[in-house]
Amino acid sequence: MQQQNIPIHTLVDMYKRGELRLPEIQRHYVWRATRVRDLLDSLYRGYPSGSILMWETDEPVPTRDFAIAQDTNAFAGRKLLLDGQQRLTSLTAVLNGEPVTVRGRKRPIEILFNLEHPEGAPTEAVDNDDDSPSPLTPDDEVTDEAEDSADTDQLLIDRLNRRTFVVASRTLQAQPHWVSVSEVFASSDTAILKKAGVSSFDDPRYQKYLDRLMALRQVKNYSYVVHVLERGMSYEEVTEIFVRVNSLGAKLRSSDLALAQMTSRWPNLLKELEAFQEECEQSWFTIDLGQFVRAIVVFATRQCLFHSVATTPVEKLKEGWAEAKEGLRFAIDFMRSNVGIEDESLLSSPMFFHAVAAISRVKKNQLTKTEQHQMLHWLLVANARGRYSRGSTEGLLNEDLNIIFRTGDLAALLEPVRQQFGRLTIEPSDLVSRGANSPLFSLTYMALKHAGATDWHSGLGLSLTHQGRMHFIQWHHIIPKSLLKKAAYETGEINEIANMAFITGETNRRISNKEAGIYLKEVMEKQGAAALQAQRVPLDPELWTAERYRDFLQARRVALAECMNAFIRAKAGLDN
Repeated sequence: MQQQNIPIHTLVDMYKRGELRLPEIQRHYVWRATRVRDLLDSLYRGYPSGSILMWETDEPVPTRDFAIAQDTNAFAGRKLLLDGQQRLTSLTAVLNGEPVTVRGRKRPIEILFNLEHPEGAPTEAVDNDDDSPSPLTPDDEVTDEAEDSADTDQLLIDRLNRRTFVVASRTLQAQPHWVSVSEVFASSDTAILKKAGVSSFDDPRYQKYLDRLMALRQVKNYSYVVHVLERGMSYEEVTEIFVRVNSLGAKLRSSDLALAQMTSRWPNLLKELEAFQEECEQSWFTIDLGQFVRAIVVFATRQCLFHSVATTPVEKLKEGWAEAKEGLRFAIDFMRSNVGIEDESLLSSPMFFHAVAAISRVKKNQLTKTEQHQMLHWLLVANARGRYSRGSTEGLLNEDLNIIFRTGDLAALLEPVRQQFGRLTIEPSDLVSRGANSPLFSLTYMALKHAGATDWHSGLGLSLTHQGRMHFIQWHHIIPKSLLKKAAYETGEINEIANMAFITGETNRRISNKEAGIYLKEVMEKQGAAALQAQRVPLDPELWTAERYRDFLQARRVALAECMNAFIRAKAGLDN
């Protein structure tokens, strides 16, 4: 195995010219913007940043496209990138100003550099060891909600000003000492310094900023150790090396390693998975490729663990994929039409796809009315309780799959949930200190939508699929966050579900941080008391103040719990 030291600017050029290709066993580009931020910070400081693994071969190997378009090159395909895709794609995007957007995220990745960053070692530890998409966890330094708010937290801005690199936001871009990293590599010092407000050699910031810009540009000269596998190796052997390298380094998820093992024996599998992924997105469901890999395993082996992938015959895997597609189509349609789950963000875990898909195939899409109610009851309660969000996720799914495949008794699915959580109903106490990351948040939204909640200005019904940015549904602090902070309430209290209403982005911005006693009175006058009742907001104006906030929370917890239980009973046919 050869070993070379290759600077970043050469690797980026190889990437862009098409001299590097991506084998099909590789996953998508998945890095969150904060990972790119931390990579740049490490390179800027000269910290170690791992190595690169390539395979130079003339063997016809299935490949896939990088996240950034490449030029056509006569030497394309000679070198395949086995380890280092995330880093090289990130660096190509930032150094060349190439937009790269991660599936399921709002914005292309852009990083800002702080010309006024503190000297010395970083003061904050990096905290991004998971690139799994989460609809409730932003990957921006300052969220859209915070930027659109009149009370953007100055403490947050002050903290970010102590960093060297941050993910771009409108708030930070407006400050002259923050500059785009891509702009640094594309523009002259004069243009950047002028934008930063430095117009004279006599400015005390001039030399400091100049030195820091030069140091940032030196990142291009950082050399990676590049290991090149021998030409004579077979694709199967290279796949085994890929799996071992990534298993030891714990850099890939088990589903990525299973996919690599599958694609080495099943050419063009990745294209099939991506085509089905596009089909699902037509129904507003963005599903990670890893979930399709798990679905194949579920239907090929009747359990969800990946350990048997290498020994399962390809034909068996292909049969499993055919079943999985039909089951997943049913799962999406059932969730949307029967449950009110409009997209994957309302699921507390993607594992529910596999359980519902398994029910579909076991029942051959022929469910009695009783079975439909039983599945609805289980799905709503298990989702709201976070059935697959605690403990051994795979073990819990296997427990449910065993019931489904062995007995087909849908009523029996509720018993493990009862044992896990003690009861199936929602109590007001369950909402105490629970915020947008709680599984109960999704149930709150669906229950209020079912109860007829609408936007407080336009009258639009609730839906995650509204057209136009101004009509997107957002959650809104009923008692304004800024007023509660001034009154010294704890963060958990301020951001509790019981302080959330669902309205459009336009209405959210219009209300901003007005006192609840003012804007709720306006809503009552224009839309009627029913508009507040539908969102289960207490009608007593005395509760609409920061002083009575805890009384407000207590009253609304009771109302929301009643609404959620009524929604579950209606869907499960328990009121009949």
